Amino acid sequence: MNKKEGFKSGFVSIIGRPNVGKSTLLNRIVGQKVAIMSDVPQTTRNKIQGVVTSDDSQIVFIDTPGIHKPQTRLNDFMLKSAYSTFNEVDLVLFMVNAAEKRGAGDNFILEKLKNLRTPKFLIINKIDQVKPEQLLKIIMDYTSDNEFNEVVPISAIQGNNVDEMMITIKKYMPEGPQFYPDDQVTDHPEYFVVSEFIREKILQLTKEEVPHSVAVVVESMQRNEDDKVHVHATIIVDRASQKGIIIGKGGKMLKEIGVRARRDIEAMLGDKIYLELWVKVQKDWRDKQSYLQDYGYRQKDYD
Repeated sequence: MNKKEGFKSGFVSIIGRPNVGKSTLLNRIVGQKVAIMSDVPQTTRNKIQGVVTSDDSQIVFIDTPGIHKPQTRLNDFMLKSAYSTFNEVDLVLFMVNAAEKRGAGDNFILEKLKNLRTPKFLIINKIDQVKPEQLLKIIMDYTSDNEFNEVVPISAIQGNNVDEMMITIKKYMPEGPQFYPDDQVTDHPEYFVVSEFIREKILQLTKEEVPHSVAVVVESMQRNEDDKVHVHATIIVDRASQKGIIIGKGGKMLKEIGVRARRDIEAMLGDKIYLELWVKVQKDWRDKQSYLQDYGYRQKDYD
């Protein structure tokens, strides 16, 4: 790690209830796709780190799972994952949706933030969907009984005010070393990012038919004799009916998942790939600790 004079570096956690636009913001900030986006709540399962490097700073963003009340062991794991970032970072961004009323989920998070010593911003997303006078009411609603170091209204999808937000964030970063190379945008190994791209396409294409009882494990990535990267991945579901939905009539759905995922993977790797997908049923995998570890959810990372 090299230290430059006056160089700033730090870690920023993005938290908020499911579906407020955290992954959209992370992808916007980084300038390319590192977090999967879906209109299905609780899409993000692991802490995804996006790295933004400029001449005078490097800021590492952590996108946490949407905070909600846990129903399964997987959900419990996701919640611990979100909380574990609070004390590890230099700044917490609490993100809310301007187009939705403050709800129990927002209050639940605000309660968790009450005694936090780490600086915290209120980020009001989706301002393109509300009128200016409504925005003032939203700001008053959240700040009348909660203290924030800064309040920043943005539109993650359109980019409104995102550059200004980044300038403000930089002011709160301490002086420190550069943790990652200039061209690195995420700290996750390629296997993880590839599996996330595949899972995103499943969620987009199957909607409610296959809920979050789906995991993707990349078994291998090797260059073949055609100079393509051969990616072999297994899609795990917990019911036979879900397997049928993912494969689709005559394999049509699985093929479409593969076509869409391949585009994103090729763009990320800058390489031609051959994507081979298999579907496997593993009953109740979300409630079995051994399966959770097999599929990349390691408890020791979050205790």
